[in-house]
Amino acid sequence: MHITTLLASMRNWPISAAVRGDLLGTDWLFPIIETVHVIALTLVIGSIAMVDLRLLGIASRSSPASRLLVEVLPWTWIAWCSAAISGTLLFISKADVYARNTQFELKFVVMGLAAVNMLIFHFGAYRQIEQWDSAEPPLGAKTAGALSLVLWIGVVFFGRWIGFTT
Repeated sequence: MHITTLLASMRNWPISAAVRGDLLGTDWLFPIIETVHVIALTLVIGSIAMVDLRLLGIASRSSPASRLLVEVLPWTWIAWCSAAISGTLLFISKADVYARNTQFELKFVVMGLAAVNMLIFHFGAYRQIEQWDSAEPPLGAKTAGALSLVLWIGVVFFGRWIGFTT
C-alpha cells in the first residue's frame, strides 16, 4: 500500500471521524484533544526548559543537575507520551492534509533534531555529570541546553503555525 493511500484511508477510520466530529455529531472532541495536546506540550517544554536553564547555569545553580534530572524527567516523559497520543489522534483526523503541510513537516524535523541533541548530550556531557554535577556545566552541556531551548521553541512555533495553514 502506498503511503498516500494509507493516509487517505485513515480519514475513514471511525476514530478519525469521531475526532473530526463526523461520527458523534459533535465537534467538541477535536478541541478537547487539542487542549490536552497543548497542556502536555507545555509540560514537556516547561520541564525541559528547567533542565536546559540549569545546564546553561542560569537557574537552579545551587541544585545538582543530576537531582534536577531525576526529579523532572519522569514528568517530562509522562507529558511527552500524553502529547504523542493526543497529537496522533489529531493527526489521524486529517492525516492526508497534515502530511502535506510544510509547517507540520518542519515541526517534526525540529523535534527530530531535539531528539538527536538529547542523545548527543546523554552520550556526551551527561556521562561525566559526576565531575560537574554541582559546579559549572561544561561547554558541551551548555551547548546542549541552549540548542534544546531553541529547538523546542521551534517546535512550538511550527506547531502553532500549523493551525493557520490547514
